Amino acid sequence: MIQIVGLLLLCAGASAVLQCTVMPGKLKQIDAGNGQVYGVNDDDNIYQWLNKNWMQIPGLLTHVSVGPAGVWGVNRANAIFRLQDNNWVAVNGALKQIDAGGNKFVSGVNSVDSVFCLNQDQTVSKPAVLSYNQLEGNLKYYSCGLYGCWGINSNNNIYYRYDVQPTSCRGSRWQQIDGSLVKVEVGTDGSVYGVNSQGNVYKREGISAKSPTGTSWTRLDLSNSFQHVSYDRGNLWLLTKCGDIFKCKVATQ
Repeated sequence: MIQIVGLLLLCAGASAVLQCTVMPGKLKQIDAGNGQVYGVNDDDNIYQWLNKNWMQIPGLLTHVSVGPAGVWGVNRANAIFRLQDNNWVAVNGALKQIDAGGNKFVSGVNSVDSVFCLNQDQTVSKPAVLSYNQLEGNLKYYSCGLYGCWGINSNNNIYYRYDVQPTSCRGSRWQQIDGSLVKVEVGTDGSVYGVNSQGNVYKREGISAKSPTGTSWTRLDLSNSFQHVSYDRGNLWLLTKCGDIFKCKVATQ
C-alpha cells in the first residue's frame, strides 16, 4: 500500500513539511535525472519508473545512472554498459560506480578508487573505443551536475572538482568541503544532496554559478535512516537501509 507521510525539513531556522510517498518495491540503488528515474535491486535487476509503476528492464547491473549523457550502468564484473535503442551496449573500460549527470559527459570510479571521465564528444559520437581521462586522486563515489562534480573518498571526506567542462571533463583541481558523507549525488540542476554513515540526509545550501561549492549543509530531519538519495525536478528519491523507497516533493526556488 502506498502511504503519504509528512517529514519535517529544518532549514535556516524555519520548518516545512515534505510530502513524501512510500513507493512500491525495494531497491539498493536509485538515480534520478533528466526527468527519468532508474534503480537496481539486491538481485541486480534493473527498473525504470514509468507510468506510475516500476518497469523491469532486461539485464543485470549493480549501479545505474541517468542524466543528460543518457542511461549508463555497471555490473558485478565492473563492465560498463550504455542504453542505446533500448538495448544495453557494452563499452570498453571498468568502473564500479558511474554517473551520467554531467552535460553529456560521464564520470565514475573503478575498483581501486581511481577516478575517470569521458568528454562529451565520446558520449555523443559513440566511438568504437572510448577514450577515458583519469583524474588525480582517489574517490569511492563521484557525481556531476550543472555546476561541477562532487566526490567522496574512503575516509568519507567530501571534495569538489573545479573547472569541469563538457569538452574537458577532467577539470583542474580539488577542494575539500566541510563535512563527512558516504554518498553524494548532484542533480541535473546542480543541487547537491548526501548521506552520512548514520543514514542522515543533507542538502548543500547556497549553490550557484558564482558559488558552486555552496555555503553550508542542512540536515533533513527525516523519520528514517537512509542509504541513498537522488534529486531531480522537484522530487527527492530516498532509499532506506532495508531498500524501502520514498519519493518526497521539494519546494523549488
